[in-house]
Amino acid sequence: MIIGSILEDDIYEKRTTLTLETIKKFIQLGFNINIENNFGKFLNIKDDDFENIGANCIVRNEVLKLSDILLKINCPSLDEISKLKENAILIGNFFPHLNKDSINKLINKKIKIFSLELLPRITRAQSMDILSSQANIAGYKAVIDSVYEFNRVVPMMMTAAGTVVPAKFFIIGAGVAGLQAIATAKRLGGVVSATDVRLASKEQVESLGGKFVFVDNEQNLETSGGYAKEVGEDYKKKQEMLLKKTLAQQDIVICTALVPGKKAPRIINEEMLGLMKKGSIVYDLAVEQGGNCIYSESGKIVEKFGIKILGYKNVPSRISETASNLLSRNIYNLINSIYNKQTRSLKIDENDEIIRSIYVKDVLN
Repeated sequence: MIIGSILEDDIYEKRTTLTLETIKKFIQLGFNINIENNFGKFLNIKDDDFENIGANCIVRNEVLKLSDILLKINCPSLDEISKLKENAILIGNFFPHLNKDSINKLINKKIKIFSLELLPRITRAQSMDILSSQANIAGYKAVIDSVYEFNRVVPMMMTAAGTVVPAKFFIIGAGVAGLQAIATAKRLGGVVSATDVRLASKEQVESLGGKFVFVDNEQNLETSGGYAKEVGEDYKKKQEMLLKKTLAQQDIVICTALVPGKKAPRIINEEMLGLMKKGSIVYDLAVEQGGNCIYSESGKIVEKFGIKILGYKNVPSRISETASNLLSRNIYNLINSIYNKQTRSLKIDENDEIIRSIYVKDVLN
């Protein structure tokens, strides 16, 4: 059985779905591995390194034609779909309802699609959870990028010339990315506070040394899957009052708030930005889904009122080596869990909760 993977056709995408570590593991399971020439160019890995452990480096079109299982990060292009063989298995991160035409073409070609961002939030799926692994990277990188753009030191310093006060960080959204941002900012010596619509996040924020700032609310704003719900108008008014007061005291603000399947909630408005100190930083990790900050633009750094608003695209790809290592392990863990060594095939049990959640088999309307 052949597993194949190609480079992504996207200038912002430098991650790969296979690494030296996971290729070795797949070969031990009995798979043959085909990868595109120059596959490791963003990971400082040469073709010789892959071939020395048993992988085959071949031209892109041959990888597509020969793969029984194709691993991709993003949804295949129409040209790529045309080259895939019928009944192949496609595993990656495809957001089906945003790519209906491509998904339907794949289904019509009898290709089995497994979209990993649809994984259920259950204990058994944690080792396969690409959203969590990549959000961890994004939360870390957001702090590092923000500190780079910030024109002051972060930790408190006691010097003969006087004391330098520590930078204040405010994290909006205490999910996986937000919690990693809190942990990273604390390690650098910042004073950290955070907010989230889910009161259950309070304990997690405080366990990392952050102060939890929240709006008093009687409603449960957490879904059964552990995600944040969309809030009502009354909550938004209370949140706005709280944020106006809080943001005026901050140096670096990192926005991570997302609602699954919907546009990112707009949290920071023009008035709030105007209250912030000049030289402050806003890093909008939600920018690719509309953004939490009014002036954030995908792929750009915007300056308003003396404040830099960072809107980098595909933040995990900015640390492609570590992000690829985690991503490829997630994919390996999924395949290993359903691989039958005796028959050398994948056991696709649609009664299994994980398979049922990620298997996209019906044409989308």
